[in-house]
This record gives sequence, C-alpha cells and structure tokens, in this order.
Amino acid sequence: MDLGARIPSGPLEQKWERRLREGRLVGPSNRRKYTLLVVGSGLAGASAAATLAELGYRVHCFSFHDSPRRAHSIAAQGGINAAKNYRNDGDSVWRLFYDTLKGGDFRSREANVYRLAQVSNRIIDQCVAQGVPFAREYGGLLATRSFGGALVSRTFYARGQTGQQLLLGAYQALERQISAGQVRMHPRTEMLDLVMVDGRARGIIARDLRTGELRAFAGDAVILATGGYGNIYHLSTNARGSNATAIWRAYRRGAGFANPCFTQIHPTCIPVSGPHQSKLTLMSESLRNDGRVWVPKLKGDQRTPRDIPESERDYFLERRYPTYGNLAPRDIASRSAKEICDQGRGVGPGGRGVYLDLGDAIERLGAGTIRERYGNVLEMYERITGEHPYRAPMRIYPAVHYTMGGLWVDYDLRSTLPGLYVLGEANFSDHGANRLGASALMQGLADGYFIVPNTIAAELARFGPGSVDLDHPAFRDAERIVQAKLERLLASRGTRTVEDHFRALGSLLWEQCGMARSERGLSSALESIQALQGDFERDLRLPDTGIELNDSLERAGRLADYYELAELMCRDALERRESCGAHFREEFQTAEGEARRDDEHFCHVSVWEYRGQDRPPALHKEPLSFESVAAETRSYK
Repeated sequence: MDLGARIPSGPLEQKWERRLREGRLVGPSNRRKYTLLVVGSGLAGASAAATLAELGYRVHCFSFHDSPRRAHSIAAQGGINAAKNYRNDGDSVWRLFYDTLKGGDFRSREANVYRLAQVSNRIIDQCVAQGVPFAREYGGLLATRSFGGALVSRTFYARGQTGQQLLLGAYQALERQISAGQVRMHPRTEMLDLVMVDGRARGIIARDLRTGELRAFAGDAVILATGGYGNIYHLSTNARGSNATAIWRAYRRGAGFANPCFTQIHPTCIPVSGPHQSKLTLMSESLRNDGRVWVPKLKGDQRTPRDIPESERDYFLERRYPTYGNLAPRDIASRSAKEICDQGRGVGPGGRGVYLDLGDAIERLGAGTIRERYGNVLEMYERITGEHPYRAPMRIYPAVHYTMGGLWVDYDLRSTLPGLYVLGEANFSDHGANRLGASALMQGLADGYFIVPNTIAAELARFGPGSVDLDHPAFRDAERIVQAKLERLLASRGTRTVEDHFRALGSLLWEQCGMARSERGLSSALESIQALQGDFERDLRLPDTGIELNDSLERAGRLADYYELAELMCRDALERRESCGAHFREEFQTAEGEARRDDEHFCHVSVWEYRGQDRPPALHKEPLSFESVAAETRSYK
C-alpha cells in the first residue's frame, strides 16, 4: 500500500502555495467534460459540490436526507476557529497551527495542520460574503469566544447554532448550482458500494431509500464527505442516521483506514437517563467559557447544588489545570469527569454527572447576556431535563461525539485508491488523537471550499475525461454484491430487532474501547464482537420485509458494517501500546494519571488494509516527523 503523503518540499509556511503554484490544472472549457460524484451533502460535501460546480465541472451530489439542510453539520453549536486575531490577544496562523497539533497530541501531519490554519481566515471571509450571521461586537467587528485547548479567543459563532448557519450558506451556494444545472442532486439516496475500474474509483452503487431501487453512477472521480462513525457506540451525540457505510465499503475495496481507534469523547453532554434512549444530546463546549465545572468535595453528598457552600465544592478542572481551567481540551476534561465519578463524587441519577454552573457568570454579566450567547442551547437543556439552567447548575457527562480516525488521505486529500478523495470527518488528516473544539467546521469547509477544488485537478488532467459504460462488468459485479447483501438481510427470520443487537455492540465498545482501554478489555472485546456478530446473523428480525422505504433494512445494513469496524477499532487500540489524546490505555499513564506517549515506537499513522473476509487486515505505518515544532509532552496545567 502506497502511503506517500506527497507533501510539497520547502518551508512549512510555503508548502500550500507551492502546491497551488506547481499543480496541474484543467482549463475552464474542459471542465465541463468531467463528471464528479460527491457523496454527502453536509458542510464538506455541500461546499465541495458547490465550488466544483462553480468551476465548471458536472457534479452529482448524493444525500440520504430529503434535503442537504438536514445534514448532521447543523448540530455543531459552538463555533468555528480562525486566526483573524480581531481580539488582538496574540493569535496568529502559527498559534492556531500549534494549538491544533498539540491538541491532537502530535499524531497528525505538520503540513496538513498548518494548511488548515492558513485557510481558516479565508473561510470566515467566504461565509461572511454568503451572509452567515456571525455574532458581532458593538463596534461591528465579528465577535469571538474561547474554546478548549486555547488561550486566545479565536472561535467565531452564530449564537448556539453556528453549524446550522454555516450549512445554510453552503446550501445556498449548492442550490444556486442545482438551479444552474451544474449539480444534479440525489436526495434520499445512500451509497452502498464503490466501483473500481482499471484500478481507479470510477463510480458508486446507490440505493433509492424510497423505492429500494439500486442504481449505478459513473464519474471521473468520487468524493466521499459522509462524516464519521461515532454512532458505532449506539449512544452518541451524532444524528441517528449518521453512519460509516460509505467509508467502510470503500475500505473493503482497498482504501486504507487510518487510526480507527481515535474516537473523541465530548465532556459536556446531557447524561444518559435510561435504557430507552437512542441518542445523546450535546451541550456546546462554548458553555465552558462562562460555566464552571464542579462536584461536591464529599463523596455521596446528596444536597442540592445551591445548598453546597463554595468551600465544599471541588472545581476540579481549575484545580488540576490552573492555566486552562475549564477550557482544558476535550480528552482531558472528559477523563477528569470520569475519574471524579469513579471516585463516587458524581451527581445526579447513578452518580454519572458533574455540574456545569453558570451562576457566577449570570451574577457578573446578567441573565440577558448569557441568554444572548447560549439561549437556544440552554432552552434545549431545559426541554430535555426539565431543569432550569439559569437557576441551577446543569448536569453533564462525557459522551461519544467525533471520530478522528477515517480513510487515509495524502496532502491532496486523495485516498490510497486513485480517483477517490475523502473530505471532512470521513478522513483522518488534521486532528491527530484529539480534535480541539470548533475545528470540525473549520476542516469541513477548508476541505470543501478551498482544498479539494484545487488538488483534484492534477489527477483529472493526468488521466483526462473518460466515459465508463454502466454495463461494464465492474458495475454489474458490484450491484450483484449489494443486492445479495440486501436479500440476506430481508430473509432474516429471527427474534431480535436491529436496535437490540445494536445496543449490545455499543455497550461493549463503550466499556472496553471508550474513554479508557486496556489490553485485557480489548482482547475480550475482540472475542465478544465476533460472538455478537454471529448472533446478529443468526437471530435478526426485520419488522418490515419489503424493499420500499424500509428503515429497519437500512439500519441493519449499517449495523452489519459496524461489527467489522468495531473489530478493526479494537485491533488498532490493542496494537497502539501507548496513551495519546483520546486514546487512553490504562497501562500507559503517568503517576498523575495523564496520557503517556511513546514517540519511539508509535509516532506514526496506523493504516489498515482489508485483505478479505477470512484474513486479518494488514497494518501499514506512515511515519510522522516534526520539523517545525518539537513533539513535546502535552501540558495544560
């Protein structure tokens, strides 16, 4: 497997400019000869489809939603990072680069992360030009606030609905191209396989979720922007429909899968309330700007929070990390909350919660200011819990939120398969072992608006436009494979529902490959996953056995992929015998309980290659080198 990252030579600050200067181009009059397939219509997919169409390419865009506006990107509440330095507080492209690299615990590529920081400012300009209603200061400048892992205020926001507003901007750009005839939109359509012709990705097999019809689509390149795989844990902050099927089917066709065990736990989520739940709800990290995290000092203290005096409260993040305080990175804040609850000092039902208290900020700034900043988030909390966040502290607990792992890509965002490009959360490229808050929106829009429209041209120019007959054997074979999988699921006559099987897999992963991992637990999980998969194949019941509009069939197909991905995640976590970022192996920690990296043996990207159903995947390694910064031990104290 070729893992050449194809990073331009020269100083770090000039690599992206050199790539733009030296890359091959496709002339304006020739772009209309190329057809590009964009799978996914969230921020990364919608921005890529709109930009490529604006350049003159013919684009097909696929979404399993009825509208791109329903993409999970809308759930990103808190903001988007950029190095504008409007606050004059010392921010810069270099500082954003360094904070992101350090936040990922030095397990990402220098060059990719620096380019992300460079492009960040253009993203804000683009979105302002589209009319995205960012919050503004009294003088008219765009307002910013702080997020975890940073000592500057670089996060631009639109109240508590930043992702939604950014997606509306990308959606308007996409709709403009649909109206112009440059983009053909395929709603309620799910990709179920990747088609390889002569060693290149040349098409997909997709299923119309309304009629059940399978259709083949051919193009000159395929772009996957289908998000992450956090829902493999069953309970996560992801939308219920978010899934890994597109990237997993690409993996089975030969695309390398990088760092699958790097999954992020978000510290501020509404705690689990019972076994009836099908998902969890995120409370924006931006709340940690004004909220203070604490628990009672006394174990088992049952008093209401307002009855606990200040002297008997443990503001544990401020105590352990005085420099960053409540804005410690997500992995550190999450593990700290778990440790406190494991000590028996957690609050709420089951003791699985800590307080996020806005009381001091309300007293200092007034309830009106807090409502302006976080009103819709706090309203959501009140509706779900029945508790008033302006009068009593909120209860929060960590939950699965994001996946840093994904399909491997080079500097151009091309996977190990020629013709296949991967954007946003679907790839592994920028966040290492832990993503800083407000960086997901930044990466998705950087990839879609500014990176892939520039880098894809080189491969298109090299191969030239070419039509592929949909009767080609590769398309017929792929469609037969997909049809056989669907028929096997529809023929199931067991007793247990998809949800029942899914809950068992998610619970196992959360316990053994969640916030803390161990050799014993991961080895046990690998055995248990195979047993759970066998149960699924023998004892599945679909309440609807029709081919049309069958939600249970869709979810069964996604769960079948999750069993295989879960095994790869545990295998990757077992192989990586170190702690870094969100990957916390209990055997590898400092005396203070912090992650202990092993740069001598694990300063690399782990890339897994599929070798067939009956053979274990092969592990390949892309070494990581740091020329501009030292890979030091992270400290947020």
